[in-house]
Amino acid sequence: MTEKLKGQLHFLIEADKMKSVFRQTLLLDKSREETNAEHSWHFALMAMTLFEYAGIDNVCLNRVIKMAILHDLVEIYAGDTPAFDELGKEDKEAREQEAANKLFSMLPAEQAAEYRALWEEFDAMETPDAIYAAAIDRLLPFLSNHLTDGHSWVKFGVTVEKVYRRIAPVKIALPALWGFVEDAIRDGCEKGYIKG
Repeated sequence: MTEKLKGQLHFLIEADKMKSVFRQTLLLDKSREETNAEHSWHFALMAMTLFEYAGIDNVCLNRVIKMAILHDLVEIYAGDTPAFDELGKEDKEAREQEAANKLFSMLPAEQAAEYRALWEEFDAMETPDAIYAAAIDRLLPFLSNHLTDGHSWVKFGVTVEKVYRRIAPVKIALPALWGFVEDAIRDGCEKGYIKG
């Protein structure tokens, strides 16, 4: 076996740890919190399924799917930082950069560079692919909160301003869903899941 293949297999074995990193988002049946691996799979599926509604030009679905698979891998080492956890965000970037260095260095240089670049592009949210990917990534927990009695909204005492700020990429990347978003936010406020 070549050193290249050994490195790739080591990376894939490490990636299995995604199945054990839990997020704040509940499964829709409310039985437990989802794992990062489940989230990434659902992200990829949602990106494919809703692609016809992309409201920005030049989105490459193949690249978005790659971002879906890669975007949370660093949380194997850095841990999940919930979207509304202000304290956790303070050192999030440093933790994730360190984790990315460790994780992607297992791969051959060219593959490591490709994966790292996709991960960084997603995080920067500046290209059409990354904006569409971010909209999907944020729509998933939003939908979960809407259907699980505002689980993490309530847990973190989230305000309507924070929800709108977090979900804003949907207005750009998936404008056909914006009416649904506004209805869900209004419903969350009326039910007391979101602070007015």
